Amino acid sequence: MDKLLVADVVGLTPDLLQHMPRLQRLAAKGSSAVLDPVLPAVTCSVQSTFLTGLTPAEHGIVGNGWYFRDLGEVHLWRQHNRLVQGEKVWETIRRQVPDYTVANVCWWYAMGASTDWTVTPRPIYYADGKKAPDCYTRPPELHDELVHELGEFPLFQYWGPTASLRSTEWIVGAARRLLPRADLTLAYLPHLDYDLQRFGPDSAQARRAAHDVDAALAPLLDDAELMDARVVVLSEYGITRADTPVDINRALRAAGLLNVHTQDGMEYLDPWTSRAFAVADHQVAHVYVADPADLEQVGALCAGLRGVAQVLDRAGQAAVGLDHERAGELVLVAEPTAWFTYYYWEDDDRAPDFARGVEIHRKPGYDPAELFFDPKDRLVKARAALTLARKAAGLRYAMKVVPLDPAPVRGTHGRLPLRDEEGPMVICDRPDTLGSRLAATQVRDLLLDLAGASAATSTVSTVS
Repeated sequence: MDKLLVADVVGLTPDLLQHMPRLQRLAAKGSSAVLDPVLPAVTCSVQSTFLTGLTPAEHGIVGNGWYFRDLGEVHLWRQHNRLVQGEKVWETIRRQVPDYTVANVCWWYAMGASTDWTVTPRPIYYADGKKAPDCYTRPPELHDELVHELGEFPLFQYWGPTASLRSTEWIVGAARRLLPRADLTLAYLPHLDYDLQRFGPDSAQARRAAHDVDAALAPLLDDAELMDARVVVLSEYGITRADTPVDINRALRAAGLLNVHTQDGMEYLDPWTSRAFAVADHQVAHVYVADPADLEQVGALCAGLRGVAQVLDRAGQAAVGLDHERAGELVLVAEPTAWFTYYYWEDDDRAPDFARGVEIHRKPGYDPAELFFDPKDRLVKARAALTLARKAAGLRYAMKVVPLDPAPVRGTHGRLPLRDEEGPMVICDRPDTLGSRLAATQVRDLLLDLAGASAATSTVSTVS
């Protein structure tokens, strides 16, 4: 079977491709298409669709996180592959070729997956509360090999105020080392996420980011060409202009529907007693309503908020392939330039301490403000340097640098795109392979076809 490389250049759009000469050459020699994503157009949902061919209603990944009703807790960015319901593309191939091998370099839900090589971000959480950058690998000896050749995984350049090209370069380096060993290599390249959310998709910084990730990806594409590997480059979503944050949880609290509890003067979301609360995820929010009798009130409140385009009940969710038991009783979709904050406190002095840090697992919703140093604190970088010195000295530390004002955010995603030019796309190195459009649910069959799976295994069909 043909060796296959699948590179997820998150945020890649036709608009940005014009600033990416290496990918332009790949598209010119091969084929390219508009990619129609699923709702929500966010990393975990779309990647799961790529690999299973299923909608979120079928594979269960209704966002980057949700309210785990059996635990009574909100969790984002879980990592266990068993959360994804459905057969993955390599598992389908193995029914025909049992020894088919797979390397996963930073695609999500990597832990516990039936891949042969796995690399995924995983900090070290020490018993005294310190956190250090690192990654999880399978097999275990791969960890020391990659660290020896590439240095430690650059966690603080993978997300947060110092997120940069360095993390993408490290991932490319890891993928280059695994490409010769695996039949299928998956690589996730996050760089476009950063400056497009910080500065907007039409900014000079966005154009520079596109050029830089193109250059970083080039050596991996060159390696694939030398090995005569098939290549697919795709993206999960396009990032569009953002100017309207929507504080859905504050509105629910003001209506007496959301409750908090207080510890040490800090307020925490209380999902156990709240009648309604939202898990905000970019331009989509899952609203969990405890009592069906409140649905009409909550729906009317949400529909009346500036920045809310749609309020989907179960029937509305079914129409877009999102009616899974993990979804909220209501799902909100934002207006094109709006997005949802997770904020639930009414006074910043009562905000929990994690709100000012990069805490993707503790916040009950996505927080793009984590990409910024607080612009209102003129000493914020000096404070960050002092905190790093405490860390280097082995002391406990808290990096309180993130603003509580969402105004700096300039880019967002999650809703379905209005224009093809600002939505995701797919590129294949083979000509005459793609029509003008490809649905996210068809990517799995495209990969089966490119890998050389038999007609009995693959049911690929493109949309022309």
